[in-house]
Amino acid sequence: MSTIPEQAVGTRRRRRTHSDEFKANAVASCMQPGMSMAAVAMAHGINANLLRRWVREAELGRGAVALPPQATSQAPAKTTAPAFVPMQLPAPGAAPAIRIELRRGATAINVSWPVEAADACAAWMRELLR
Repeated sequence: MSTIPEQAVGTRRRRRTHSDEFKANAVASCMQPGMSMAAVAMAHGINANLLRRWVREAELGRGAVALPPQATSQAPAKTTAPAFVPMQLPAPGAAPAIRIELRRGATAINVSWPVEAADACAAWMRELLR
């Protein structure tokens, strides 16, 4: 998607210049939480790469664009890995079982099969349902 407005045929394309105030406004918009640079660039009608360059220059302190005061005073928080949290597992009791209810006509069959033998249960079901 082009962010440059269409120009009439035959006119020469000229490089646009942006004021320091415009650049500072665009950079400040990027510093708001939840704002993406691409969205800010589209809203201001500029290329996202140009906006990234302005932000990088502002972070390095070069160029005419300066970061807003709240952006420079907030250092990015270091993320730490969560600590290991031991969990209490339930006491081993009755082993879980596979429970199956089959109905054919007026006949109903309830089957309880140990989970440890799930493969044998699957083979039995295949033979039964043939």
